[in-house]
Amino acid sequence: MEEEQIMAIILKPIVTEKMTRIGEKFNRVAFQVAHEANKIEIKKAVEEMYGVTVLSVNTLNYHGKKKSRYTKAGIINGLTATYKKAIVTLKEGDTIDFYSNI
Repeated sequence: MEEEQIMAIILKPIVTEKMTRIGEKFNRVAFQVAHEANKIEIKKAVEEMYGVTVLSVNTLNYHGKKKSRYTKAGIINGLTATYKKAIVTLKEGDTIDFYSNI
């Protein structure tokens, strides 16, 4: 798979406190991925990009939430972004370090 195709599938890693705890406990990492990407494509992209062995991939579709703000000009309505999230389980002993190049 070419570099452009991998970058089109994996948009960015999700690094939060919750995912850090899950990663330490269950050896899992999360990525924001393209809406049209399936589990097989995500697995191949993660294995090629990070050089790890992927055991399983779980995907979740997050739908945007309606938000409103009260301002001087009146009520402003909006919508948060929708995205697809993939939680990838790695083989025991494999790790991905997102903090190494900070």
